[in-house]
Amino acid sequence: MVSINKDAPVLARAEIEIDADQETVWKILTDFEGWPKWNPDVKQCLAHGELESGTQFQWKAGLGNITSVLQNVEPPHLLAWTGKMMGLNAIHVCKIDFADNKTFVRTEESWEGLVSDDMHDKLQENLEMLLQSCLKHLKAEVERLS
Repeated sequence: MVSINKDAPVLARAEIEIDADQETVWKILTDFEGWPKWNPDVKQCLAHGELESGTQFQWKAGLGNITSVLQNVEPPHLLAWTGKMMGLNAIHVCKIDFADNKTFVRTEESWEGLVSDDMHDKLQENLEMLLQSCLKHLKAEVERLS
């Protein structure tokens, strides 16, 4: 299983509780081309294959164009990918657990590469904001459909 780089200069984690079953959360989270419908931070997304390790998807988000590759796909518990954007290498891991009739989504991401000292704080703040925003919008969409 791929994991984030705990020594990366930019690292963030976020989690949220969703009032829905994990299969519904999984279905919405893994519909990459549907991301722009519920996540205003994503402008477009195009998957190039099935939902399996090695599949590439390209998307446009807050920081620009991102090319990602699925690394781990374990429905409905784990989704992980690596990505490249503007000289940065990203690793994203999303874990989904179900307890007490609620789904808990925990996500973490690391960025490394061309991170200068004067950009570090802004990139760190941006990543934290993006993870929180994504989970907030995911929760709203899942609970709207449940």
